[in-house]
Amino acid sequence: MNSESIRVLVAVKTYPTLSSEYNELVCTAGFREDGSWIRIYPVPFRFLQEKQQYKKWQWIRVKTVKNNKDFRPESYRPYDLENSIQLEDEIPSKNSWKARSEFALKHVWNNMTELAKAAQRDNISLATLKPKEVKNFIWERTSEEWDHKKLERILSSLNQGSLFDTTSRQGFEIAKKIPFKFSYVFSTEDGKERTMMIEDWELGMLYLKMYNKFRNEEVACEKVKEKYFRTMINGRDLYFFVGTTLKFHKVNVANPFIIIGTYWPPLVKNEELSLFD
Repeated sequence: MNSESIRVLVAVKTYPTLSSEYNELVCTAGFREDGSWIRIYPVPFRFLQEKQQYKKWQWIRVKTVKNNKDFRPESYRPYDLENSIQLEDEIPSKNSWKARSEFALKHVWNNMTELAKAAQRDNISLATLKPKEVKNFIWERTSEEWDHKKLERILSSLNQGSLFDTTSRQGFEIAKKIPFKFSYVFSTEDGKERTMMIEDWELGMLYLKMYNKFRNEEVACEKVKEKYFRTMINGRDLYFFVGTTLKFHKVNVANPFIIIGTYWPPLVKNEELSLFD
């Protein structure tokens, strides 16, 4: 299979999950230079060498091949992980995130019903969605531990030295399981209220940081809500980065998407816009 070197502006990193086949993984999504979406999966992000660990809103050059296990057109997988990722410049948030918005807001969906139809009709699996009204941010308890069989297999691989031998495994710990599922409650131009789960690396890390600080799950969840429901709305222009899951893309016709990231540039007044045009 022929590989292709692609330049990608990273916009999304999901919280690590465990995979029966690929161990601990992160789903990465972002924009090509022409503004189109691309998904890069699987990426064992925390096993990568430091010189390959990219940030959000950083350009990377990655050698990829089309993921032949995934029918979604945006899906690619890394080729030769040890040498396939090169870090380039970061795009700063100055000028009200103007340079970032040239990619993030190049094509925005305002109607969730129409987006779901496009997913079935055209296999669209990544998009920027503008909610009309964000009504709430909620959470519900899930399992506190990773799947035991998956975890045992990964730990066995680590102990045997057979997992990503090019990277030092000394002191490595599997990512902690987040014991809650967080969701936005919102509507779009179709007028329908929806509850959609969010799987965002920064959300998971924020929860762990707040729990470690206060040692109280409810307080930690409230602190997450303070950022994702209040800070991201007050004086901000909130958008969702959404993506389908491979498992449900063809099954959940009404809505195969989850929220995989947020984009919340500051609101800009008309007179401010003229300063940057």
